[in-house]
Amino acid sequence: MGAHLSRAFGETVNQIQLDGFKISANIDCLDPEDSDTGMSRTIGLAVEKLTKVLSKLRPDIVLLIADRYEMLAPATVALALRIPIAHIEGGDISEGAIDDAVRNAITKMAHLHFTPTEEAKRRVLAMGEESWRVFCSGAPSLDHLVRSRLPSKVELEKSLGQQLEREICVVACHPVTLHPDTTAEICALFEALPSWSNQVVFCFPNADAGSSALVERTRAYCSERKNCRLYTNLDHLTYWSLLSHATFILGNSSSGIMEAASVPLPAIDIGERQRGRTRAANVVHAPSDKDAIIRAMELATSEAFTSRIKGLENPYGDGYASQRIISGLLNAPEKKILLEKKALPLEPDKNAFLQNMG
Repeated sequence: MGAHLSRAFGETVNQIQLDGFKISANIDCLDPEDSDTGMSRTIGLAVEKLTKVLSKLRPDIVLLIADRYEMLAPATVALALRIPIAHIEGGDISEGAIDDAVRNAITKMAHLHFTPTEEAKRRVLAMGEESWRVFCSGAPSLDHLVRSRLPSKVELEKSLGQQLEREICVVACHPVTLHPDTTAEICALFEALPSWSNQVVFCFPNADAGSSALVERTRAYCSERKNCRLYTNLDHLTYWSLLSHATFILGNSSSGIMEAASVPLPAIDIGERQRGRTRAANVVHAPSDKDAIIRAMELATSEAFTSRIKGLENPYGDGYASQRIISGLLNAPEKKILLEKKALPLEPDKNAFLQNMG
C-alpha cells in the first residue's frame, strides 16, 4: 500500500515480490497532494480499501511495524474486525514528529508487542500492557548484518552508478511533521553542507507533507555540485553497504540512530524530529543551526570521535530480531485470549493514603 506502489517513491513493491512474497492485494491509497490534508485523506482511503481486503482475508494476525501515519489504517480496520494486532518497535520515542503519537496509539490497539530496546519495553509496560504480551526483540532492520552478505564496494558502485570517493557523507532527511512548516529545519542543513567538499549521497525523503519541496531543494543542490547525487530508493543491502563505506550520516532519520551504531558510523542528528529516542555514543545531536551543524560535522569526523565509537554496542539489538518475533507469533495464545486485553490495577497512591489518615 501507499508509497510502495508509487513510481515517485521507487515502486518498492517490486523488491517485495523479488524476495518471493505473494502479495494478496495492492492498496493504492497515497493521496497525490503533498500536505497534511493529503496525509489525512491517505489514511481515510486506506481504511476504506483495507476494510474490503481484510474482511475477506480474515488473517490470524496483522503484523505492523513502527510509526508511519499510514499504519493507523490497518490498525483501525483490524481492531474493528476483531483481528489481533502484533506491533513491532512500540515504546520508542520521536517527540518531534506525529510518528510518536501514531506509535503510542498502535501500542494501545495492539495485542502483542515486539520492542526495539529494553527501555522501550519498560515504556510499553508502563502504558498498562500485560507483561506476557511484551517482548524485547530488537529492531529487525539490523538483521541484514547477520543473515545477509553486503555488496562489495565494486558491486555497490555498480548499483549506484558512480564511483565512491574515500570520504562520503550520507544525507537522510525527512519532513518534521509536527511543525507547521515541515521543511523549515532543513534549511540549516543545506546551509551547512558546502563546508563538506567531499562526496554526498542523498536518500529520498518519506512520503510526508513537504516531501516534494524537500526533493526539489535536494535536486537543485545536486545540480550545482558534481559529487552529489539523490537516490529515489536504495534497497536494504545497498544501503547497508553504503553506510559501511561512508564517513558519517547526516539528517533526522531514525536510521542514523537505530542502524548506524551497528556499523559503527558517526551519525549527526539534526533538529527535533528524533527528540527523546534512545541513542548510542555514535550520535551527535545538533540543533537546526548552520554553525552548530558544521561543528557537529567536525566532531563526528575527528579521529578522536571515530576511535571512541569502535566496538560500539547497539542498544537496538544484535541482528536476531526476526527469530524472536517469529517465536512470539508462533507461541501466541488463541485469538480469544489475545483480544481480551485486561487493565492492570493501579498502584496505591501512598501520598493520598497518608493524607486521608490525617
